[in-house]
Formats: sequence, structure tokens, C-alpha cells
Amino acid sequence: MQHDSILITLADDDEDDRLFFTDAFEEIKINTIVNTVNNGRELLNYLNLPDTILPNILFLDLNMPILNGIECLKEIKLNDRFKDIVVAIYSTSSSDQDVEDTFVLGANIYIKKPSNFNNLKKILSDVVTINWQYHTNGLNKDNFLLRM
Repeated sequence: MQHDSILITLADDDEDDRLFFTDAFEEIKINTIVNTVNNGRELLNYLNLPDTILPNILFLDLNMPILNGIECLKEIKLNDRFKDIVVAIYSTSSSDQDVEDTFVLGANIYIKKPSNFNNLKKILSDVVTINWQYHTNGLNKDNFLLRM
């Protein structure tokens, strides 16, 4: 099914982060439909519903209860139904180990959560509108970590 909107899903246990995220998309005026879930288990349950239209981009927090972002990423990458979802890691962590682990597991981009709303709008706009060169031409670690 074709959509005029970019379908976005955010998995994040922090209610304020979910609110800022959805507010940012409303302000940057990109034609999106944003859905949020509270944790990794809720995300996988949502993605596995038979009538769910899969997101174009999934923003995935690493530090969530019940099922963390690494566990979600592993399950997503093992499921052929989810192979076309672009996975953007969206975390407060910028540890080299987290960046390396998520790159190896197949995430498309790694974003450290920005500290202010204007930076959040800029980075989300960049992620959605960027030419996913490495997505179509193979992963490129030089483009994996998006810095603000």
C-alpha cells in the first residue's frame, strides 16, 4: 500500500521524549504519521499485528525496560517482514560500544538525543530527508553516527 506520508514509529519509555519527538515532527512540517510505543515488547507486539502498516523509519531507544533497543534490533533484523524498515537508533548513549553494536546488528543510523528542541527538529528533519546513500549502496560506518 502506498502512502503520501512517511510512516514513523518511535519506541521510547520516556514520556517527555515521546512528546518532544511528536511535537518536533508537527513543527518541521514534513508529511509524516508518527506513532509511539512505550517499550520494546509493545513495539514488537505492534509490528507483528497482522493489520499494522509497517513504518518507513523506526526510531529505537536503547535503554528501555522489558525489552531494550538492542534486543528489539536483533528481533527486527531476524524477521524478513521487517527487512525494509529503516532503523534509527535514538539514544542518550553515545558510547563507542553501543554505536559499534548497533552498526554490526544492522541499524541504519545512530542518533544521540539532542539536548534542545531546535536541535531535535533539525536532526529529525535531516534523518527523514537525508539521501540514505548507505541504505541503497551498502552500509558505510562513516555516515552511521549522526552528530549535532
